[in-house]
Amino acid sequence: QVQLVESGGGLVQAGGSLRLACAASKSTSGSIFSNYVVGWHRQAPGKQRELVATLTLGGTTHYALSVEGRFAISRDNAKNTVYLQMNSLKSEDTAVYYCNARRYGTNLNYWGQGTQVTVSS
Repeated sequence: QVQLVESGGGLVQAGGSLRLACAASKSTSGSIFSNYVVGWHRQAPGKQRELVATLTLGGTTHYALSVEGRFAISRDNAKNTVYLQMNSLKSEDTAVYYCNARRYGTNLNYWGQGTQVTVSS
């Protein structure tokens, strides 16, 4: 069992920055990053949830085209925490951001409760 808790959302002006954090806890010991692919998704009002960024077991990152060059996903193994650094924010980045952990090689998915990011223009 994995629990994910996001933090760091808020209101920011266009062009500003925010850093989201997702703290992971699981029933077994060890780093979550040994077995889980982690990522961030977002859902804007009236739109489907979309993938923003992922971080593989080996540390490879992938980004949606809309955020590439502006967002950066990273992790702290010791803290079992994954981050999303968001720079040069735009109004279209406004959404609820969700942390996700998927056990590698399975369809087992865990989601956080989401954190609201609002970018004012």
